[in-house]
Parts: sequence; C-alpha cells; structure tokens
Amino acid sequence: MKRINQYKKMFSVEKNIDLKELKKSYRNLVKEWHPDKFQDGDDKKEEAEVMSRQIIDGYHFLVSIAPETKEANLEAYTQTITNTGIEDFDHKGRVLEITFSDGSTYEYFGVDVKVFKKLVNADNRYRFAKRNICNSFLYRKSKKDVEKA
Repeated sequence: MKRINQYKKMFSVEKNIDLKELKKSYRNLVKEWHPDKFQDGDDKKEEAEVMSRQIIDGYHFLVSIAPETKEANLEAYTQTITNTGIEDFDHKGRVLEITFSDGSTYEYFGVDVKVFKKLVNADNRYRFAKRNICNSFLYRKSKKDVEKA
C-alpha cells in the first residue's frame, strides 16, 4: 500500500485513478524530469535519470491497478480464478503473489500475515483464496506470467 500511495502522490492522484488524467500528469512529469534536458556532468542529470525511471515505473503500476484496466481484463481474471488451481504463492510485506495453474500471476495488495497464514494452513488453498483473497483485495496482473509448454 505504501508503494501505491507513493505513486499516487507522485502523479497527484486523489482517490480513483482516471487514465486520462494519469496520462496527462505522466507526460508533464516526463517533460520536467527527462534526462536529456540536462547537460552531461550536471548533478541534476543523475537525479533526472532516477526520477524518470520512477515516473515510468509508477505510471505502469498505476495503469495496471486502474479501474478501467481491471474492467477490461475482468473476463480473463474471472476465468483464471474460477477454472484454474493455485500452482504457487509468495508473500512479502503485505503483497501476496499467486501463480495459477494456467500460468498467470496476480499480486494482491494489503494481505496481512494473518490472512497469509490462514491460506497456508487451509485444507483447500484454492477455495480459501477464491473466497477470501481474490475478490477482497486490490490486485493486478503481474509481469511474471509463466509460459506453459
């Protein structure tokens, strides 16, 4: 959640993410912090390189959790959580990453240790995740999708 709030603050996003406004803010930030704006050897150039990477990462992250993006991918997500089992999962901080047997991977934000322990100890992890995690937490499709041979 800290990461989400940090990116929202960077792009001046209040509550819901509007893709049009996000894109506008992204373009303005990129213009302001583009490394080519600064001379070689200038201290600001190094800062601009770091900032431009953060801006790009933040933009892609916020687009991936935007309501419009989730709505566009809802059918595939529903199919995944309904028809496939859990192949693997990993919990770091308050982020739970679940890899499903169809190869798709989703990150769920705000999942605390208590919920994770219940998942680990559940008789049927798939059923527990479907009932208590998949539709209860903010999620996004991860870039780590696994190729099926």
